[in-house]
Amino acid sequence: MSLHYLRTTLGGLLLSAACLVSVANATLIDRGNGMIYDSVQDITWLQDANMAGTRMLWDDAVAWAGGLSVGGFNDWRLFNAAPSCVLSSNCTGNELGHLFYNEFGVTAGSSIYTATGAGLDNLNLFTNVQNFVYWSGTEYAPNTNGAWYFNTGNGVQNRSLKNYRPYYAWAVRDGDVAAVPAPGTLAMFGLGLLGLVVRRR
Repeated sequence: MSLHYLRTTLGGLLLSAACLVSVANATLIDRGNGMIYDSVQDITWLQDANMAGTRMLWDDAVAWAGGLSVGGFNDWRLFNAAPSCVLSSNCTGNELGHLFYNEFGVTAGSSIYTATGAGLDNLNLFTNVQNFVYWSGTEYAPNTNGAWYFNTGNGVQNRSLKNYRPYYAWAVRDGDVAAVPAPGTLAMFGLGLLGLVVRRR
């Protein structure tokens, strides 16, 4: 086996490993076609945070998200809330709350528009993010006439009657929209490639 061939093969394996490290450390990844993948929560957000273009009552918001077909995917929904966060700031168990506090870096009691630095860079991956209230897809269990919402104007999760007031809707879907090979798959490919090189020798 030539030294050049061995160096090329090992270089390819190192490049694959570097790509894996990059993907593993990524949090928000622009997948194109109007979709942003959140690798920490393993969900994909619509890039346009006001694709509906209007505020809606809860039933209409749920129906709107469920009827979406974006990027060839039709399993969209509203984000999940965390029922344990009653009138709570800094609630990162809520999918939008996680985005607000961990990715946009906004502090409790502050508006989405106060994001700075890396948080602002993350926020700028999205379009039409409203400084207002967004419906979650989670009903309020003690009284199912209500549902949870998240307010990007102050970072608070609260509940409201479903037909009381129209709020914005921001759709997500479970998982990634890109077919990314698992680290184990890439490792097996690399070992197989190395085995072929050794065998040819």
